[in-house]
Amino acid sequence: AAMESAFSLEQQQGAEGKARDVWGELGSEALRQGNHQVVEMSYQRKKDFDRLSFLYMLTGDMEKLRKMLKISNMRNDIMGRYHNALFLGDAAERVAVLEASGNLPLAYISAKLHGLEDVAERIKVAIETQEGTVEGLMDKVPVATKAGGRLLQPPTPIVRAGNWPTLEIKKTTLEDLSAADAGEEYEEETAPNADTGAGDAAAWGNDDFGDDAGLGAAVDDMGLDDDDDMGWGDDLDLGDDFAVETPKAAPVDEMAGLNEISDDAGFQMPPAGRPPAACWVANSSHAADHMAAGGASSAMQLLHRQIAASDFSVLKSSMLGCYLGSTVSLPGIPGSGSMMVPLMRNDAGGHPGNDSLPRTSYTMKTLVAGIRNGYRFFQGGKFNDSMNSFIQVLSQIPVTTANSREEANEMKEMIEICREYITAIRIKGAMAEVGADPVRSTELSAYLTHCKLQPAHLLLVLRSAMGTAFKHKNFIVAASFARRLLELPDMKSERNADLRMKATKVLQKSEQMARNEHTLDYNENAAFQ
Repeated sequence: AAMESAFSLEQQQGAEGKARDVWGELGSEALRQGNHQVVEMSYQRKKDFDRLSFLYMLTGDMEKLRKMLKISNMRNDIMGRYHNALFLGDAAERVAVLEASGNLPLAYISAKLHGLEDVAERIKVAIETQEGTVEGLMDKVPVATKAGGRLLQPPTPIVRAGNWPTLEIKKTTLEDLSAADAGEEYEEETAPNADTGAGDAAAWGNDDFGDDAGLGAAVDDMGLDDDDDMGWGDDLDLGDDFAVETPKAAPVDEMAGLNEISDDAGFQMPPAGRPPAACWVANSSHAADHMAAGGASSAMQLLHRQIAASDFSVLKSSMLGCYLGSTVSLPGIPGSGSMMVPLMRNDAGGHPGNDSLPRTSYTMKTLVAGIRNGYRFFQGGKFNDSMNSFIQVLSQIPVTTANSREEANEMKEMIEICREYITAIRIKGAMAEVGADPVRSTELSAYLTHCKLQPAHLLLVLRSAMGTAFKHKNFIVAASFARRLLELPDMKSERNADLRMKATKVLQKSEQMARNEHTLDYNENAAFQ
């Protein structure tokens, strides 16, 4: 209908002036709805060659785009030729356009960059003929750097369909109205005869009573018999029924009925969904889910209420990682931007809809890997790296979601492990600072043995504390360390045979001496927390 109207307006107003405006408006509306065929027709009628070439490039119609290049040549449109050559990726044509427009240096550079050596030599001769030179032209193009020139090709359309797909709408209401109109066709055909008045009524009588067979059929059809004196009255009533102009009243009733159609009678627009970030915030009170949705303020408020966090500088890296890990960037077609796709952790059985929850980048595997790294560094004596590993685990636990109660309990145990090892490393660092003080170094080594470490690490700590106490002649404390060392299960293995023998000798020597050279602020029977 829009196309027919546009053609009619064009015939009325002429090919110029307002007619072109009509085609322009039609093309804009068709482009908004994705009807490329109507857009093409509108641009052709409007003679908008630039937009027409761009449309062919978007739809991947290279054959018509080459025709547009020929049209530009016939119209002597230099810019049109160059644009079409760009859309086609035709380097030779671009060089020819630059040469024809008098830009010989640009034509020479373009020919050299695209490997058109014969054309470049011909252009070089033309430049030198005009007392010019090509020396230094290629030096202006930083080809070897990242900012250098690259092969420029148009994007390849993946979907080459003409028009966008449209949704078929079941027009139930209009179908009902069409059925009603079909039922009234008989009344519309007989209405002229019913409106002719008494003369036509007499004609009806003459036609019906012309023969006895017709009279009997008419009487039988109306359900009348010979004994019924009210037959003519019924006939007059029937005539009045036929004479009523029902089509005039019917549209009023039909339009009134349109307002009473139920919701499921016609097409319904699907309800607008909620963005994933809004669902994540509404469905969870975990700081990780709020941070994944981009709600840094609400996430920090939750952390402050739940774990009394006040300085978020340590958690900044983990919180940013939680936010960045909740979405994935999906590259689009050439020339278009990337699409951000939310990642969900409860979509194994299908899309959860409004009950979705984000997938965070930190899991139990991440925490376990951090704990193991801390153990390995502690075993190797790399105490700074070990402390950094345990601090990183502590900063990741608040933004890690537990999938079960068992995982939540494991996280609580990890907090205790990190706290004990960080305390042990801090004590070890303090021991290095007071190495010249025998009293303080012995006390700190004794405190270190009461940290809840792994058996293999506790063995190292007790061995160090035993050697420190025995060296400073604090034999009672050294004997205590030797006993605890010999009670460890790992001391029974063959690899620790030398250490077991050494601990036995220290225990025997210390029990013989049975004294401490210094007064220590340490009680092995006290509870350490």
